[in-house]
Amino acid sequence: MKGPRTSVPSLRRRGGRRAVIAAFVVLAAMVPAAGTALGAQEVEAELPYTCGFPSGPQAVTVRVAARFPDSAAKGEAIVPAEVTTTVELPEAAVAELGAAPGAEVRASTELAVALAQGDARAEVSWRGTAQPATVPAEGPLVLESAGDVPSVTPGSAGELQLRAGGLELAMEAQAGSATSGPGQESPAPVSASCTLGEDAPEDGLLATIPVTGGDAGASPQNPSPSERPSESTGPDTAKPPGGTEAPPGRLRVEAADPRDAPHCTAKEVTGNTLTAYITGYSNVRKLDGASLIPLACMVIEQVDAEFPGPDDEFLFRQPADVELSYQGRRQTPPAKATFLTYGFVPTTATMVLEQVGRMNLEGDFYLREPVTVVSTIRASLVLRLSDVKVNGTPLDVGPDCRTETPLISREPEPDRYPGDHMVLHGLSEQYTGEDATGYQVSSGGPLTSEVTIPAFTGCGTDDGEDLNRLLTASISGPGNYVRQIQGQVCTVAFLQPQECTEDGQPVVIPEPER
Repeated sequence: MKGPRTSVPSLRRRGGRRAVIAAFVVLAAMVPAAGTALGAQEVEAELPYTCGFPSGPQAVTVRVAARFPDSAAKGEAIVPAEVTTTVELPEAAVAELGAAPGAEVRASTELAVALAQGDARAEVSWRGTAQPATVPAEGPLVLESAGDVPSVTPGSAGELQLRAGGLELAMEAQAGSATSGPGQESPAPVSASCTLGEDAPEDGLLATIPVTGGDAGASPQNPSPSERPSESTGPDTAKPPGGTEAPPGRLRVEAADPRDAPHCTAKEVTGNTLTAYITGYSNVRKLDGASLIPLACMVIEQVDAEFPGPDDEFLFRQPADVELSYQGRRQTPPAKATFLTYGFVPTTATMVLEQVGRMNLEGDFYLREPVTVVSTIRASLVLRLSDVKVNGTPLDVGPDCRTETPLISREPEPDRYPGDHMVLHGLSEQYTGEDATGYQVSSGGPLTSEVTIPAFTGCGTDDGEDLNRLLTASISGPGNYVRQIQGQVCTVAFLQPQECTEDGQPVVIPEPER
């Protein structure tokens, strides 16, 4: 699958500054595509669609990418991986949004995928949410969505085919910057139903998966007991377009949980151990876009409170040590970000925030009306990049592409906290007889920051290609606004059902906010 291409003449017309990204595209084109993993088939299909917008139909290009096993056994769940649906809207369709260049667009997609194996038929939905994209001054708008998709379990042998069907597209443009636009009114949301073009290659075929084991010609009406789906599959059993249930035991579909969250427990538990989920958005100022901070786990260990002398205005300070936790590593889960580099070249990358030093939290409690809690989190976080693609072409940045130092914020107490680190601020107020508003560590809420992204290091290939300066010029710099949302904590030692699951994970899963 190749992305939309910008011709070299158009790059030249844009002047010297555009030449930097032109070199980026040329260099990317020289890098061979990543090889297919052993035992897997990577699907990249470019399909023509016609979408019905309020002003009339528009031709739209849709690219579907996913990874499937080369083969499967009867009764084995087939789980599509790395599924993305990329919609490329032409300028005429972009105008439907009623948004000026620079406005941020959020979008979601729902792609119908038809399953066929012998006489068995089923249909599933691949739903995805797109990273925020910026309306370009000219040219197409590219929206790449990703999300968890259902698995399918074949109950007999024979080739299983997956074909793309109808597509539902929902978009909403926001005025102003990627995270805020005070005083500006956003255009109305736009939705469109899209149909696959009659000239689609192989009628929209995405993949063919050979299924082994058992008798390929077994009757779908009389499956063996081992082939019958369990009673628990009831509402998850797929239905074909006609509305009748798929033949029992032949194709069983199990929907992905849209609220899936990474595992979040503490290695060692004390009476002061808390766990919580965090998520949010971070602007990348140079790219005029926002990157999703994926749902991540934070383990908080509160330590003894500090009580000031009589001349201090706050009542007490509650410190805590904090660690990110993802599969045994101190980092956020990998997340794909999509931007228009220099305003017109679609660029994607997988981003990870890695904790490389201490992370702590301080809550200062002030006894006044309203009772106020001022919270500060200081974190040593390095930004790592991988799987970079420019205009759809892989760009090999190597295994250790990262910022030279942690992300940097202005530190209000540099003598107490020297060195480079990110600083997040939260504020809670509570009037007598009313509920608290804002952020408290126990109940969660919004935390904000402004960070400088340092220069990059370690970005390049074994044959000597140095991409550090290119990425530094494209991404690094000050003024990157962050808004992080923390959910309610789980007090692990007590496992209150309204806070915790039975194994000590937080119940509350926050939604990212701007």
